[in-house]
Amino acid sequence: MEDERKKLPPHSPEEVDASRRQFLRNLGVTAAMASLLSSGAVLEERRAKRAQAETLQTQPGGAPALRGTVTVTLQVNGKEHALQIEPRVTLLDALRDHLGLTGTKRVCDRGSCGACTVLLDGKPVYSCSVLAVDAQGRRIETVESLAQGEQLHPLQQAFVERDALMCGFCTPGFIMSLKALLDRTPQPTLQQVKEACAGNICRCGTYNRIFEAAIAAAQSVRRGG
Repeated sequence: MEDERKKLPPHSPEEVDASRRQFLRNLGVTAAMASLLSSGAVLEERRAKRAQAETLQTQPGGAPALRGTVTVTLQVNGKEHALQIEPRVTLLDALRDHLGLTGTKRVCDRGSCGACTVLLDGKPVYSCSVLAVDAQGRRIETVESLAQGEQLHPLQQAFVERDALMCGFCTPGFIMSLKALLDRTPQPTLQQVKEACAGNICRCGTYNRIFEAAIAAAQSVRRGG
């Protein structure tokens, strides 16, 4: 076999060039087919998104909605509000821009500082990370719900008395996180207070006075203050 192979003539330059051209031609065809398939997938994805958007542009019951919006019903501070908003609107934007409840602050707007904390069914959440459409049917509480007329909530009063705020942007978020704690744990320890505030950041650094205010507020609540 080895002798026979040695007798085979080597490929001529013309044959080598022809083989190379054929290889490149085949490679080009393959790439073109892959591109066409990919383009088809992209077009199909776009058609699906358009169909989904058209579906969202119809309210429940078949009534036409404003283009690109849906009707969202929110239960906020004991009242029901029907909003006509885009599906992408966050709970934070719905509260601030559509309901005028600006006590909930927008600071980082990416779920890391806690300034926008509100309560959903009694649990603290970052409202910048919750879509308004997903908050339907749930009990929403904001910092505006705490004071009764001129009477501050014990937490608000304790923050004032203990000088637990400076710039004030983080304060509503801290207060709502602590309210959730006091609602479920009327007599919290200092460690429990710190854990309840773990998702809130105070850039002014008033943590110690915030913790003192929380303990004082818990004592006031137990006394019926």
